[in-house]
Amino acid sequence: MKYINTVIICLLLSLSLHAQENVCRELMAGSVENIESGDQNILPDWALGGFVRPEGANPALTPNAESRFYCPMRKEQVGWEESDVFNPAAVVKDDRIYVLYRAEDNSATGIGRRTSRIGLAESNDGIHLKRFDEPVMFPAEDGAKEYEWPGGCEDPRVAVTEDGLYVMMYTSWNRKTPRLSVAVSRDLRTWEKHGPVFADAFNGRFKDMACKSGSIVTKMENGKQVIAKVNGQYLMYWGESKVAAAVSDDLIRWTPVLDGKNGILGLIYPRKGYFDSDLTECGPPALITDRGILLLYNGKNSKTDRRDPRFNAGTYSAGQVLFDLNDPYKAIARLDVPFFRPMADFEKSGQYVDGTVFIEGLVFYRQKWYLYYGCADSKIGVAVCDPS
Repeated sequence: MKYINTVIICLLLSLSLHAQENVCRELMAGSVENIESGDQNILPDWALGGFVRPEGANPALTPNAESRFYCPMRKEQVGWEESDVFNPAAVVKDDRIYVLYRAEDNSATGIGRRTSRIGLAESNDGIHLKRFDEPVMFPAEDGAKEYEWPGGCEDPRVAVTEDGLYVMMYTSWNRKTPRLSVAVSRDLRTWEKHGPVFADAFNGRFKDMACKSGSIVTKMENGKQVIAKVNGQYLMYWGESKVAAAVSDDLIRWTPVLDGKNGILGLIYPRKGYFDSDLTECGPPALITDRGILLLYNGKNSKTDRRDPRFNAGTYSAGQVLFDLNDPYKAIARLDVPFFRPMADFEKSGQYVDGTVFIEGLVFYRQKWYLYYGCADSKIGVAVCDPS
């Protein structure tokens, strides 16, 4: 349900002083209780939702100790998804949903210390997933070795061009510097790696910059979600400590957008006292709507006095921000409370006990939106939005 009157009031109040902004936040705070109860999401008319967890369907995918794979890095068979599966991308191909997900072996203990590979699963209903036996992306004896050994390939986001080229943004992790990297495929099983996306920009200035989380802008075309151009170029939002932007002519080589001081231009930042008080990390591919460019993102609540006291410290929840289509670096609206947050026990346990729903996959399938997310860095969940 969308409470338009409340949103109009909030927009008016946001133009006034800080004290009046607190009143606006109180008006919007009523949505917290409803999100917590799972009954409904109160959203402005520019936002996407509400998403409902199908009863009895989650977690949709869990670790599998039986999956074995010969690892070219370790030169032995490994249980490549025996510890954790999480942070999934999603695309539609041949009237099926394909989910590409991060999987961790049991080579160490602790977040970021195991090796990650990217697995593939398919579904003919969006809910039940059938996984493939072996990963489709992994650290190998290839040109990406210096970026991916020994940490691997993490956190994919995938979008597709109108002619069927799948473009994956993922994190290359050598346990020294995380780098946003790109790979492409025609069949989702065989991927060609092209390395760090910013390697050539500004004479290599940003090649070794820590960066991750790339959300390419898409549009709806004849019922299909496909990669779009904005102002004549491909556009990507990226980042976790802030949301930044980059542009490209070929989807492979990207140039980060700079500010007036020749640094990375920040579009939105974490906000003190809000659910995203610590991090604002880009989620699934952004979407052009009739209101602008909609970006779904992952907001982390701070563990310091910056935190939003209405939510657990350290919790990852999901937010939305709307950018101006004509000025895509300008945010024109933003949710003050998450539209999706940890609720189930398996979303508050596992590797990340503070609670995590980490969104990376969003697809339009049979007239519904399917949102795929990581649960506490340990399992995979799905939620559905029926626009009708």
